[in-house]
Amino acid sequence: MAGFKEHKFSDRLEDQAKARAARLAAAKAKDPRNDPEFAARQQARIEQAKAREQREEERKVAKLAEQQRLAEEAAAAERARLEAEQAAEEERHRKANEERSKLAQLLADQKAARDARYAARKSRQKR
Repeated sequence: MAGFKEHKFSDRLEDQAKARAARLAAAKAKDPRNDPEFAARQQARIEQAKAREQREEERKVAKLAEQQRLAEEAAAAERARLEAEQAAEEERHRKANEERSKLAQLLADQKAARDARYAARKSRQKR
């Protein structure tokens, strides 16, 4: 056992520092900022994000326009419904007035016929 070397605490600390330095060097080598194509990829991502935001904005504008169009259509339909309802109400009033005037005329005709019969009966009795 002449070749056996016992590791002391300081040896372990030294090995740990070397391992840490090796990991740091490997991480720095993998750093994307050291990659020559990193700037191009980053610029492409930025352009894609801008295009995405523009499409989203266009969709929002289109959605607002569609909502406004639907609201205008609903308002027009409501106005048409109210106008139709008002016209129907006026027609009901007109028909009711016609019925009342027909009834008044019928009652007047019946009264005139009754008065004529009464007058005829009275004239027959006087003779």
